[in-house]
This record gives sequence, structure tokens and C-alpha cells, in this order.
Amino acid sequence: MIRKYIFMCLIILCIASPASGGQIGDVTLPDQITQGESTLTLNGLAMRTFTFFDVYAAGLYLVAPSTDAGKILAMDAPRSMTMHFLRKVEAKKIADAWLEGLEANTPAADVALKERFVALGCMMETMDKGETLSCLYDPADGTTIMVRGQVKGVIPGKDFNDALLACWIGPKPGPGEKFKSGILGR
Repeated sequence: MIRKYIFMCLIILCIASPASGGQIGDVTLPDQITQGESTLTLNGLAMRTFTFFDVYAAGLYLVAPSTDAGKILAMDAPRSMTMHFLRKVEAKKIADAWLEGLEANTPAADVALKERFVALGCMMETMDKGETLSCLYDPADGTTIMVRGQVKGVIPGKDFNDALLACWIGPKPGPGEKFKSGILGR
């Protein structure tokens, strides 16, 4: 009788367990995503806060998890950054943040790289609570920008994706050191 009771409890626990995934705040991101022919694993999660408000939860996906920003940026492999917004953020503020991140983390950016960041800013839309923005890098194609699950465009070049990712994991991450540590899985 006791064995039957324990067995039933285990079955109930298995059925009631939530789907696997990384969680930060009220946001759960999957442990893995498929990008083309690659399976990417959640490297780390972080919460972007401004003053006392949570702005977005983010997850970095890599082919091989790493806590070393330099190694991540050196790899020419698929990777993805997903932001799940927790409040409304105007398109102009998002676009301005990209340019600030570029200036802070890639000070020697050439004109062509700056132009691609301006193009990124033009793809931005005002994001509302519950909406997502993803930047998916594939070495063959470049960085696909997806807003609310819809492709907004593809920006070529590993240098672009490195500079974009450096906005979060570079020497002066816009969202701060705590965010950087979370994304790096520390």
C-alpha cells in the first residue's frame, strides 16, 4: 500500500512539474532553442532594470556554454540573444541604447559598422509588456533581427554581431555588471 502511495505521488509530481527552462522573475525561457541546424543552449539569464523597474528579461543562447565574454565573442558560431519585455519601451529609446552601447564598447567602430547600427535602430518598434525582441546570429547569413516573432531584417557581418553582443557583455555593458554576470551564467 505504501509503495502504491509513493508511486502515485511520483507520477503526480512528474505530471505537475513545469516544462524545463530558465526562469528569472516571471519570465521562463527554454533551456534550448533550434537555430537552423544548430541547437543552442541557454547560457545565462539576466534582468534589465532601470531605477527600480524591471524593463526586460534576457537570455543568451550559445552552441557551447561559456562564462568568458572574450571567448564568446571570439567564436564564430551561431548564437542568439532574446529579450522579453516587461514594460513598454519606445522604439527611439531602444535605438538610442544600441548606439550608446556601440560607442561604449566598440569605440574604434568604423563608419560601415556605425551605419549597420543605424539600420538596426530603424528596425526597432515600440515594445509592449510580453513582447520579444531576438537577435539571432548565423555565421553564413549575419544577424537576423526578430520583433514579436517577425523577421525585420538581416544585418551582415560577425563584426556587427560582436559589437551588438558587446552591448551586453562588453567592458561597459549598458545594463550593468550584474546583468553581464547573469548573461554569462556566473
